[in-house]
Amino acid sequence: MKQTRKRLGDLLVESGLITEEQLQITLNEKSPGQKLGDALLQRGFLTEQQLIEVLEFQLGIPHISLFRYPIDTKLLNLIPKEMAKRNQLIPLKKEGDRLLVAMADPMDFFAIDDLRLTTGFQIDPAIATKDDILRVINKYYNVEDGFEELLGTLPEGGEAAQEETMTAEDSPVVRLVNQLLSNAVVMKASDIHIDPQETKVAIRYRIDGVLRTERVLPKHMQSLLTARIKIMANLDITEHRVPQDGRIKVNLEFHPIDLRVSTLPTVYGEKIVMRILDLGSSLNDINKLGFNSLNLKRIINMIEKPTGIVLITGPTGSGKSSTLYAALNKLNSEEVNIITVEDPVEYQIEGINQIQVNTNVGMTFAAGLRSILRQDPNIIMVGEIRDKETAEIAVRASLTGHLVLSTIHTNDSLGTVNRLVDMGVEPFLVASALSGIVAQRLVRKICRDCAEEQAPTKREIEIFAKRGLKVDRIVRGRGCSSCNMTGYKGRIAIHEVLVITDEMRKVIMNGDSFLKLRELAIKNKTIFLIDDGLLKVKQGLTTTEEILRVALPE
Repeated sequence: MKQTRKRLGDLLVESGLITEEQLQITLNEKSPGQKLGDALLQRGFLTEQQLIEVLEFQLGIPHISLFRYPIDTKLLNLIPKEMAKRNQLIPLKKEGDRLLVAMADPMDFFAIDDLRLTTGFQIDPAIATKDDILRVINKYYNVEDGFEELLGTLPEGGEAAQEETMTAEDSPVVRLVNQLLSNAVVMKASDIHIDPQETKVAIRYRIDGVLRTERVLPKHMQSLLTARIKIMANLDITEHRVPQDGRIKVNLEFHPIDLRVSTLPTVYGEKIVMRILDLGSSLNDINKLGFNSLNLKRIINMIEKPTGIVLITGPTGSGKSSTLYAALNKLNSEEVNIITVEDPVEYQIEGINQIQVNTNVGMTFAAGLRSILRQDPNIIMVGEIRDKETAEIAVRASLTGHLVLSTIHTNDSLGTVNRLVDMGVEPFLVASALSGIVAQRLVRKICRDCAEEQAPTKREIEIFAKRGLKVDRIVRGRGCSSCNMTGYKGRIAIHEVLVITDEMRKVIMNGDSFLKLRELAIKNKTIFLIDDGLLKVKQGLTTTEEILRVALPE
C-alpha cells in the first residue's frame, strides 16, 4: 500500500512546532521560489534542528550531527570545495560503491546526480544543518589550504618578495586571512581579535558577546598577518608605534562584509581587532527588537514627537546602533528630512543623508551638527555625544524644533542625566530638551534546540522576590551541536525606557538628588534593566546568570 506523503507545512502544524496562523503568514509573504522551510527559519518561527527532525520523519532520511563526527579527509578530494559550498554538502564515508553524503537539502536531486557523475559512487544522502556543513567545509577544506606552507619558511628575497606575498591572491598569508574572515562570518562572530603574546599569536572570535580562542599561530607568522591586514585596510605598514584605524570591504560567499579595523601597539607587537558589520543582514524593525509591550509603546511615543532629544545608552557592543537605525527606519518617509552625523557610517540607508566624521579635515560631530542645522532638517541623528560642545549643539537643536536621536556611554538611564550635567550642559537645558532615555544591554538567548525546563534555585527565587516577581520554572540550555555546547544561541536585548515627566524636569532643574529622580521613575512604572531581564527569564528566553552578568541587582 502506497503511503501518501503529507505536506511539510501540515506536518509542522500537526507536530505543534508552528501554528496555522504562522504557516499562512509565511506562505503569503515568502518570495516566489523560496522553500517553505527556509522562509520559516528566516522568520524565526522554528529552528533548523526542529525542521530537520520533521524532514527526517517525512523523508525517512537519517539526520547526522557533524559536531564531533570523524570526517575522513581523504574523501574530500572526491568533491571540489566550490561544489561542496554551492550545494551545501560534505562527504562522510564510503562503503563499497556507496558514498554517504551529509546535505542541507537532501531533496536536491540535481546535486545528487552531479555527485554521482563526478565521483562514480552511488550516493546515500543524510540531513545536516547548514551551519554544521559550512563549519566543516571551512574547517577541513581550508586548513590544508596554504596553512602548512605558511608554517614553513618566510619568503626570502627582502621587501619586494614580501610585498608580493602580501597581495598575490594565491599566496598562503592571503588565503589564511581570507579563511579567518570567512570562518568568523560562518560562526556569526561580531569581532575578530588577533592577540600577540610572548611566544604565540592567539586568534579569538567574539560570538554572542563572549570571546573564545579559535586558533593559536606560531609567533613568526605575526608580522606577515599584521602586514596583510594593514594592506587590506589601507593602513601604514611601516608604522608600529601608534594606533591606527581603517576599514576593509570584502565579498565573502557573494555577500558584502564591512570590517572596521583597529590596531594598538602592545608589548609583544600590534594587537588587531576587526569589528564585522554584515551589510547583507536586514535592518531591524523596531517591533522585532524584543521590547516589552509597555516599553515599545513608550519608545514609539518618544520618537514620534516632533522635537526633543532621545538618547540610547549602554556600553560598547550593546546594540545601540541597531536600535538607532531601527528607529530611523520607522521614521524614514519622504515627508521628513533626516540627516545623520556618524563615526563611522555603519549601515547605509536609502532616503537618509548620512555624513561621515573626519577629524583630519576638521569635520567633527560638533562641526557636522552646526552645518546640518542650515540644511532644514526634521530629524537629526548624532552617532555619539562625546563632549560638551556636541551635547550643547544637540540640546539647542532639539529646542529649536528638531527631533534629535543619539547615543551616550553611561550605565543606566538615570545616570545619563548626571552625565550630561557633568559634561557642562546647564541643568535647565537638559530638563527642557530631554524626551526620554533608553538603556540597553545584550544577553545571550537560550538555544531552542536543547532548552529544558528546570526548577529555580533558592537564590533565583530570592532574586525574583526582591523585584516583586514570582517564578515557578526556568529554562536552561543543555548544550548541543547547534550551539557549540554552550546552551546559548543568538542574542536578545533587555531595555530600560525612562520617559522624562514634568515632575522629573523640576527635579533636574533644581539639581535635586539622584534618589528623587529614581523615586519618580518607579512611580511612573519604569521597567528597570534587571526587571526587563527577569521578565525575559520568566518567558524562557534567557537565564538569570546572563541577566546578572549585565545588570546589577540593587
